[in-house]
Amino acid sequence: MAAGRFSPSLESKPIREIAYETLKHAIITGEIPAGVRIVETEYADMMHISRTPLREALRKLERDGLVEYVLRRGVVVRAFTINDVQEIYTIRNALEMLTLPAIVENATTKDIAALRELLCQMDEQMEKGDIDKLSPLARTFHGTMTRLSKLNRILRVIESQDEYITRFSALSIAKENRRQSAHHEHHQLVDMLEKKDLEGFSQLMSKHIERSKQTCLAALAQSKLPKK
Repeated sequence: MAAGRFSPSLESKPIREIAYETLKHAIITGEIPAGVRIVETEYADMMHISRTPLREALRKLERDGLVEYVLRRGVVVRAFTINDVQEIYTIRNALEMLTLPAIVENATTKDIAALRELLCQMDEQMEKGDIDKLSPLARTFHGTMTRLSKLNRILRVIESQDEYITRFSALSIAKENRRQSAHHEHHQLVDMLEKKDLEGFSQLMSKHIERSKQTCLAALAQSKLPKK
């Protein structure tokens, strides 16, 4: 494993936070696979930090459920389970629903135009069937819409889950069986937002994100991800 990939970037953050974010990203993306032992001396050397901030980062990762302390093995990366994925989606979706009134209130004509431009790009990729390009555009569309709320505390929590969502979406996108209807719903959401129809917007968004969650869970179940 190349040491450079685990060298924390020079940022104005505490070293423990940089170490935490670096390891979290590597675990979520699968760069450090489930079952791997994180030996403090080895990772401290790779990351060019002392063991104290690394230990603090590992404690935080344990609270996140990304690593666990195993008797006679030490710190081990946990495997994701269906229950983990379900919980992450449930939390994220609940928070996203809280932003909807503010999105409707804040959306301007310029914001609507920006969302429609994204939809045009998504239309092109839908026609081509290019899922590799469509998936990040869909995430950008939802992120752009959610940020219109300007509810920064909620947004920070939502964004903290984005790496998880990106990974799970990537696992399920090849088996997406409602791609066309989901894209149609994106167009409907912008239409309702433009009309300031909060009730319709909220009802459709609730159905849309719940269907996305269930589609992902079904795909992950077929991929034999453990349930617990």
